[in-house]
Amino acid sequence: MKSPITTHVLDITCGVPVSGMEVVLENYTASGEWRELARRMTDADGRVNNLLPGPDAPAAGIYRLVFLTGAHFRSKALEGFYPFVQIPFELKDPSKHYHVPLLISPFGYSTYRGS
Repeated sequence: MKSPITTHVLDITCGVPVSGMEVVLENYTASGEWRELARRMTDADGRVNNLLPGPDAPAAGIYRLVFLTGAHFRSKALEGFYPFVQIPFELKDPSKHYHVPLLISPFGYSTYRGS
């Protein structure tokens, strides 16, 4: 079963998926704090399809993906500007699939709501 929240990471400097990058999924609690829900690594295709592998749909609310990008750039002997990237997003309809990709380079990044 595919997670209702998925992601993938592409390094647009060299046009390849980023494997082995740590990704953290968090949700914003009613008390105003971030709570970690899952911590996974991107696969050989730069994807994380098992962030929330359980049968239950996530609750509506605010979530955040944190990508630990610094280690990736160091492994390529590149000096990156962003040691990590945080992408907050609002999950309004728990019955839908939310795909949040990250496109990275040493000095910039971009994201969008994928399918």
